[in-house]
Amino acid sequence: MTQLRYFAAAAEAAGRDEEQWDAPLATVGELKSALIERYGAAMERVLLTGSFLVDGVVSRDPARKLGARVDVLPPFAGG
Repeated sequence: MTQLRYFAAAAEAAGRDEEQWDAPLATVGELKSALIERYGAAMERVLLTGSFLVDGVVSRDPARKLGARVDVLPPFAGG
């Protein structure tokens, strides 16, 4: 089981701030595909330029193994 947390536009696309994901997903790429399938075009737009924080480590690598907690992050501006 993976705890997913959504931020900003990702939370809007998912319609929630967090959820437990019970589906057997192994990688960031599999999670990305599953999120797009579940939440549609709005989530796809977020994930085109967004990233994932896997157990505290930022990743855009589709082969990265999932951990216990994954934060779905939209693109951020500013500095």
